Amino acid sequence: MIIYNVTVNVDASIHEQWLNWIKAHIPLVLATGHFTEAKLTKVLVEEELGGTTYSIQYRAKSREALDLYYKHHAEALRQDGLKQFADKMLAFRTELEVIDEFSVTFN
Repeated sequence: MIIYNVTVNVDASIHEQWLNWIKAHIPLVLATGHFTEAKLTKVLVEEELGGTTYSIQYRAKSREALDLYYKHHAEALRQDGLKQFADKMLAFRTELEVIDEFSVTFN
């Protein structure tokens, strides 16, 4: 299992607009059919540069699915955010391989 993680620092001047946009954007990424789920999380560390940082974690069906996403969809979906928010957001992407998963059941 591969997690495609997008970390984004958002300038305060566009924060609410960006948050509304990303909540509409995530379903578009899922609609490509290459991911099984996504989580939008807020990073709870105060940034020296200011702004608010978020992490969007997309769970890819497989390595091949992620590669197909890159090949057929990633550029167009990235450009949408860049057109709207330009230099008011800074994003970087990482890929994570899930080695094992653990959970706790409480009675």
